[in-house]
Amino acid sequence: MCPSSGRETRIQATPRPETAPWAGAVRWDPMCYYRYVFQCAARRGLGGTTYAGAVNRAQPSRRQVVGAGVGAVAAALTGCTAGSGPERRLRLATGPPGGPYNAFGEALARAVAASGPGTRIAPVSTAASVNNLRKLEDGTVDLALAMADAAEDAVLGREPFARPVPVTALARVYVNYTHLLVPSDGPVRSVEQLAGRPVAAGAAGSGVRVVAGRVLRAAGVGTDAAGARERELGLADSVSALRAGTVDALFWSGGVPTPALSELTRERPVRFLPLDGHVGALRARHGPVYTAVTLPSGAYGLTEPVGTIGVGNYLLARPDLPDGAVRDVLRVVFDRWRDLLREVTAGARLEPRFAISTGAVPLHPGAVSYYRSVYG
Repeated sequence: MCPSSGRETRIQATPRPETAPWAGAVRWDPMCYYRYVFQCAARRGLGGTTYAGAVNRAQPSRRQVVGAGVGAVAAALTGCTAGSGPERRLRLATGPPGGPYNAFGEALARAVAASGPGTRIAPVSTAASVNNLRKLEDGTVDLALAMADAAEDAVLGREPFARPVPVTALARVYVNYTHLLVPSDGPVRSVEQLAGRPVAAGAAGSGVRVVAGRVLRAAGVGTDAAGARERELGLADSVSALRAGTVDALFWSGGVPTPALSELTRERPVRFLPLDGHVGALRARHGPVYTAVTLPSGAYGLTEPVGTIGVGNYLLARPDLPDGAVRDVLRVVFDRWRDLLREVTAGARLEPRFAISTGAVPLHPGAVSYYRSVYG
């Protein structure tokens, strides 16, 4: 597209690559670039080149563009409007419309825009975690939200990723709670009893799909012939399927409460199955990204707490994203975290000691700089 507390915390960063890993995949459009450069130059009042001359040249080479418009390129890189600083437009991979990642992304975009000129965020709707990590890898987005398990799989080159993916973290922003719902008048009272039954296990490319599959395998009802019959459905379709009786269980990973599930529990009686008994097996196989957490009494009309599995959510970036852009985003995240999390999960707090806990995913150098400058 043509652009017109006394303890010392050690923060590790990943080395910045010399070049972007996706550089060869970007299509070079010299005419688009040429128009952009000379439009910027004209706005800045720079002489020596003309827009008409640029456009009338047939298929200018990369060398011609760079050689003819050095001054204009400098103007483009520092902003096209005299007296104003550069504006960065960052694409943020979120999740499906109506989901928590989408809500967080929209709230972050509004907060960044309200913070003043310089950086703007454009949310991009996706299937969520795994899909988002692939978009970071191919360079079609600059920032992304992903669950910690999927992010670590990407960095370590584990299935479903064929090789390590170069991504960095800005912060762990909040924790997802794994939900497993079944009709309260049905026979299923444990994960093991899902053998042979249809289960809504999250959309393809989502973090829900990852954790649901792992829980089912840990319970011995994975993808073999005797296992649960997993159906790849997003949240809205999962709710509809459980309501219609075409699935016997629904997996979800998100904040508490998740509005779609709250609405479902008001419409029909459901049972939330405990999952905390599977945390040990998951940690033994997949590492400490999984923790025991509790769905609190009162949420979804629960009369007592239900133990389940927690997974962190990371705000991620390409390794070559400029440090200044990262610092700008983090300033807004920490200034406005209450607003950002209000639509995602109740009672959550964003604290630096948790924010830097990103496991195998290294912090971006700009994030390291931000945390050191603010928190020492």
